[in-house]
Amino acid sequence: MPLPSQITCRDIAQTNAFAAELAKVLRVGDVVLLDGPIGAGKTHFVRALASAMGSNDNVTSPTYTIMHVYETDRGQLLHLDAYRLSGVAEYRDLGIDDLAPEAITVVEWGGTVAAAHPEHLMIEFRIVDGDDNARELLLSGIGQRWAGKMGAQA
Repeated sequence: MPLPSQITCRDIAQTNAFAAELAKVLRVGDVVLLDGPIGAGKTHFVRALASAMGSNDNVTSPTYTIMHVYETDRGQLLHLDAYRLSGVAEYRDLGIDDLAPEAITVVEWGGTVAAAHPEHLMIEFRIVDGDDNARELLLSGIGQRWAGKMGAQA
């Protein structure tokens, strides 16, 4: 299934549906970086993604703990938040290089640490002006894994 380069989710149900579609594509070793302003729905997206992957865990923001690990039907889902990190060096100090190949990794504020992952899917969340429930998601894939997975605008 090709992924759209851009999608507008008009409500939470559409966001959940897109997370479920993305979950079908993800495999162990994949890294998804999420960016966007506070309140744009990054944590909600991870919650929907984890649920679509069969997790019954309570997904919460890892802003203060830096990382949560969720068990899913497809293996572990690492959920990180790079908001409080100074950059790639501090991120690597967490041992992500050892953990990421054995899990699906999702990083909120992922632009901060993109250089640590030469292969990743970036999803930028934008709040749609005049509609508090709508989000525009811009997707870009970096590296061989994502080459050919990116499709047209949806």
